[in-house]
Order: sequence, then structure tokens, then C-alpha cells
Amino acid sequence: MSRKAESYVAKPRNPSVTAPASSLHVRLARDDRDLRAAQALRYRVFIEELGGSGPMVDHDARLERDAFDPYFDHLLLVDSWRDPDAGDHVVGACRLLPDTRLAEAGQFYCDDEFDLTALRRSGRRLLEMGRSCVDPAHRGGFGMLQIWQGLAEYALAREVDILFGAASFHSPDPRDWAQPLGWLHHHHLAPEGLRTCARQAPQPAVLPGDALDRKQALMAMPSLIKAYLRLGGMVGQGVFVDHAFCTTDICIILDTAALSRGARALAQRAEQAR
Repeated sequence: MSRKAESYVAKPRNPSVTAPASSLHVRLARDDRDLRAAQALRYRVFIEELGGSGPMVDHDARLERDAFDPYFDHLLLVDSWRDPDAGDHVVGACRLLPDTRLAEAGQFYCDDEFDLTALRRSGRRLLEMGRSCVDPAHRGGFGMLQIWQGLAEYALAREVDILFGAASFHSPDPRDWAQPLGWLHHHHLAPEGLRTCARQAPQPAVLPGDALDRKQALMAMPSLIKAYLRLGGMVGQGVFVDHAFCTTDICIILDTAALSRGARALAQRAEQAR
């Protein structure tokens, strides 16, 4: 890594939420070994599981990487019971780029897919999130709660106002996702002052509101996107088809105050269910 990420451990706002026997915790990548473990997880998820590719993917070493990795902080979900020397102790990852580091990176990753002019003109502090993935054994459970809390703590510590990034539907044909994309457009479109726009033309037609079926739309929507919506997430205008990753991408926009409130609510529900 070109810069050593600071050590960071996300502590639940209510410590009783953490199961005594849990081996999971969240921290930032500390060194190249941590980064490679995150890239190895990304390879298993994005390349092997979802069929993606990219110019810097290392198939021999089984690493999914790109030119932006050195500029991002990498938030890791770590299983301390696994063997760290095997590189599989990282069971969740996402990467984070605060706007204060934008001069180093030269651009946000999302700049290639979406026009971010509205976000830049908003005068609000920005944080880009991307490459989010979780090992199948930890999806939808305590691990995701840890990641959400880690994101909230990271954003609050840096006084970030808006979290944004690309979220994906896993096929490169937007027609496969007409119902959920229509639902997002009609019910979760960001206000003009924060609305990004896809850089791809022509755009697929959006289903009219009276052609939408809420149940069908939500059932077809990826769980990560639904989680963003539960935390107050909004979407930008249009979609971007990423042929390398075989995905249809939307831009998710989230007020970090809503993220913090949502993380606390998720923690409270988890505690009540114990």
C-alpha cells in the first residue's frame, strides 16, 4: 500500500450487542498482507462467484485489484479464529475514499460511471465506498451489523456528510431488473441537489409507476441495496452497465447521519432478538 492505513477498530455503540463468543471484529487494513487478504476475498466473490474481470486481476495469485486500491482505506471484517497466515481471516471488506484524499487519487472511482457534479457542488463532505463484499458464511448476520457500525464510526470520525458509491445488479442487462430499477426511480430518487447521473447513453426506459409490483420489485432487489434503503439510502439518475464486472450499476447516496441512526437501530433489533 502506498500509505499505511491507521489502525481502527469499530466498537458497537451498545457493547452488549457483541456476542461473548463472537470472533468477528472490524478494523482498517494495516499493511500489504491485509490488503492482499481483502483482494483475495474480492477475487472469490467478484471473479469466481459473480464472473467479473478487470485489467489488473491477477488470476495466478487469485487477487482482484485495480489502480485505485492504494488510495483507499480498506475496512475489513476479520474472523480472529481463522488462520491469518492463510490470508482467509478477512471475511468482509469494503474500501473507502474520503474527499480529503481526492487529490492523491485524481478522481473518485465512480467518476467513470456517474456524473458527480451535484455532490461536488453540494458543499458537503463526501466519502466514496466501493468493492463491498462478504464471505457467504457471514452474509446477512452479525458480520453485516459490524460492517455497518464500522462505516458509521469511520464517517463520524472524519465528519463526513454524504456516503456514496456504485451498487450492482448482477447481470449486464438492465431489462432483467426493470421492476426493481423502476421502483428505485419512482420511490428513492435523490433530490436534484444530490442527484448523480449515469454517464451512459442511451438509457433503458423506466417502467411507469402503475406498472410496478412492490413485492416483485423488492424480491428481485439485491440484499445490499435493500439494506442501503433501510438506512435511508437514495439513488442517482440512470444506470451504468459495467461489462467487465457483468453488472448493472446504480449510484447509492446516503446521508451519514441516517447511516448512524440506522446502525444504532439495527444494533437495537439485534439485541432484542438475542
